[in-house]
Amino acid sequence: MLVIDLPEDKDPITHVWGEMVPGIGPAASNLSLAVYAHTTLGLREFEAARLRIAQINGCVFCLDWRTDRDGEKVEETFIDDVEMWRTARSFDERTRLSAEYAERYALDHHGIDESFWTRMRAAYSDREIVELSMCIGSWLAFGRLNHVLGIDGVCKLPSTL
Repeated sequence: MLVIDLPEDKDPITHVWGEMVPGIGPAASNLSLAVYAHTTLGLREFEAARLRIAQINGCVFCLDWRTDRDGEKVEETFIDDVEMWRTARSFDERTRLSAEYAERYALDHHGIDESFWTRMRAAYSDREIVELSMCIGSWLAFGRLNHVLGIDGVCKLPSTL
């Protein structure tokens, strides 16, 4: 359900993220775009975390979107594996941890314990943990914003991502 009025002659994402709150929207948009443009994470671990957050948020266009890196995307069935990250046979340890971290970050951040961090630090560098944390935070905030306002069903992501 769309909860805000959108002009018919404007692109919803451009209007909401750029014009409605000009002091905040463009900065948020820049962060959202930066996680795609500057990530050093592997495509599968990046998409595992992103899609897990999309599943949790229920953001329609986030669920439909697949990150493209030089013509490479995850396979169509990848989203099903993300939902079953605990048992997905196609996931290596980093991909599985990425999906787990996204889920815990979104649903139980107080429950992230020393045991998890031991496993995470064995697979990821400190830099990668910070990068993944920023990506997850971005997807959680902005995917949820789009879904709550109801613009996730009418928006199109830029083709430059």
